[in-house]
Amino acid sequence: MNKIIPVILSGGAGTRLWPLSRELYPKQFLPLAGSHTMIQETLLRLSGLADLGAPVIICNEDHRFLVAEQMRQIGCNPAAIVLEPVGRNTAPAVAVAALHNEKHDEVLLILPADHVIKNKAAFHAAIKKGLQAALAGKLVTFGIVPTAPETGYGYIRAGKADKKAEALPIDAFVEKPDLATAQKYLKAGNYFWNSGMFMFKPSVLLAEMKKHNPKIGPACSKALKAGSRDADFLRLEKEAFAASPSISIDYAVMEKTSLGTMIPLDAGWNDVGSWAALADVNPADAAGNVVNGDVLTTGVKNSCILASNRLVAAVGIEDHVIVETADAVLVAHKNKVQDVKNIVDQLRAAKRCEAVNHRRVNRPWGTYETIDLSDRFQVKRITVNPGATLSLQMHYHRAEHWVVVKGTAKITKGNEVIILSENQSTYIPLGQSHRLENPGRIPLELIEVQSGSYLGEDDIVRFEDTYGRA
Repeated sequence: MNKIIPVILSGGAGTRLWPLSRELYPKQFLPLAGSHTMIQETLLRLSGLADLGAPVIICNEDHRFLVAEQMRQIGCNPAAIVLEPVGRNTAPAVAVAALHNEKHDEVLLILPADHVIKNKAAFHAAIKKGLQAALAGKLVTFGIVPTAPETGYGYIRAGKADKKAEALPIDAFVEKPDLATAQKYLKAGNYFWNSGMFMFKPSVLLAEMKKHNPKIGPACSKALKAGSRDADFLRLEKEAFAASPSISIDYAVMEKTSLGTMIPLDAGWNDVGSWAALADVNPADAAGNVVNGDVLTTGVKNSCILASNRLVAAVGIEDHVIVETADAVLVAHKNKVQDVKNIVDQLRAAKRCEAVNHRRVNRPWGTYETIDLSDRFQVKRITVNPGATLSLQMHYHRAEHWVVVKGTAKITKGNEVIILSENQSTYIPLGQSHRLENPGRIPLELIEVQSGSYLGEDDIVRFEDTYGRA
């Protein structure tokens, strides 16, 4: 039987869905259109396909523990979680996946981690059609049957084919159009949205890549061979991978190959690329509003209002988006939501943490949340998962007070090991090596008060670490 190997591309930053999506916690790791996160949904919707192999997931190093934990939550055991040391767009990522699976040459199904597909049966039917074309030596892409003159997507122009043909020839890939051009495409009937999903055999993809963009393959091959295994992760060698051209698989191969073919897909697809798109994939009330959280409205129409931490009240607005998080609030007109990324650019230019992290920061051992911060002190709420252990570490510039408020803490201080339960505390002097563990079966919660001349997260010297961090 011919296996299908899912390859999940999870390198996006999701800047247009700020403030929910952040650099270190982007949209694919959020439950934006269901009870599971988007990357989890991407894999779960494949269930029921015959002869499905273990997936390969490609992400950046900063997201590695998020990927591993979210896969564990749904009982998925990936064949590999490949870590990109630098971003190089989709062509090198796909090349790495092809090289990783070159030996058995089983068909790869390339899927972005952050799409919504509502009709699972139609999706599976399209994959089965794509499998036959891929086994026949084609490079398959999926063209979304358009439902509106969308200006935010690239298009694929399909050529004429026999009426019985399930795959269509590709005449051209077309850049994002203006509204008038998009309306013409919709009326023409042979233009499809470019989904960014593909199927092909590794041998075919690598041969075409060698023909049309020959620098990618050798760089990725070297990065893979010189890479290293680290717990659940396959780390690509940085210098070799960085030497690859940064280019999309569309530009590198699909627009140039003569082996391209397209399977039409009408399955309720949405790439959730903006707040307006997110509103489209969630149920609305009688006034056309999508609301979530503690929200009160009066005279509000066709708006999307999400509250994470406090009451949000809206009066007399229409076609707006309001998103509230612990440290930021976004207010935007639906017609301008594509410009949210400009706000993220401003935050990055000012080196503000709101572009990168939420107030609650995920770590492989649990989470921490900053409660208060001043020049000489910082207060955090720390949650350590059952059985988890922080690194053995020390700080040059700060001392720490720990107060246990829930669970049991095992604490190493120099050569001393102590056990603390609720309402007990300890003090870690500046320069003392220390480690925090949760030996219990419930989450450990404690309040940490830091004091010192410098409170940055980079004031950590790690002596031992379960998670392979430097």
